[in-house]
Amino acid sequence: MMRNAIIVHGRPSKRQYYILKILHIRPTTLIWQGWLKKQLSKHGIEVDAPNMPRASDPNWDLWCREVEKSKIGPQTILVGHSCGAGFWIRYLSEHPDLRVGKVVLVAPWLGDDYGAPPTDFFEGYKIDPNLVSRTKGVTIFYSNNDFKVIHKAVSRLKSTVKNARYRQFNNYGHFTFGSMKTRKFPEVLEECLTGNT
Repeated sequence: MMRNAIIVHGRPSKRQYYILKILHIRPTTLIWQGWLKKQLSKHGIEVDAPNMPRASDPNWDLWCREVEKSKIGPQTILVGHSCGAGFWIRYLSEHPDLRVGKVVLVAPWLGDDYGAPPTDFFEGYKIDPNLVSRTKGVTIFYSNNDFKVIHKAVSRLKSTVKNARYRQFNNYGHFTFGSMKTRKFPEVLEECLTGNT
């Protein structure tokens, strides 16, 4: 079976969402996710980076249907940023029979309030502490100067999820172009490729 990857972007603000929609710009092309898609493709990996529906006001069922248009199996690399990273935590927690490849989560957000309109996207589930055992490894990237809600989410994952790896970066903010000043992210590419054969 050919290796594949699914990259899930984060939750833009309503203003960002409508600007992107008007300009026909995919959220994944704005930061490192578009670059990652190209790099993984060069390694012979089929990559889906869906434009998630209702991105600024995410709906759980709609996002599940979107990712399930892609194959998800033991050779699938899962990548998520912010809300997209939190999405994979919930998805893996709610699918205890699912086996996947490498999982790379960047600045995971788990629904804590940060001043945006509230969402029920992360309500009604429990994080599976053993979800790593059904993967080829889960690595969580976070930055020392990200938002407090991201640090809170990382602390929660550290105290809940067994055997995940954590990589701290300095001054990468929320891993956006504004913080990183580049659309290249070689560390995330390396993590996707390591141990996923």
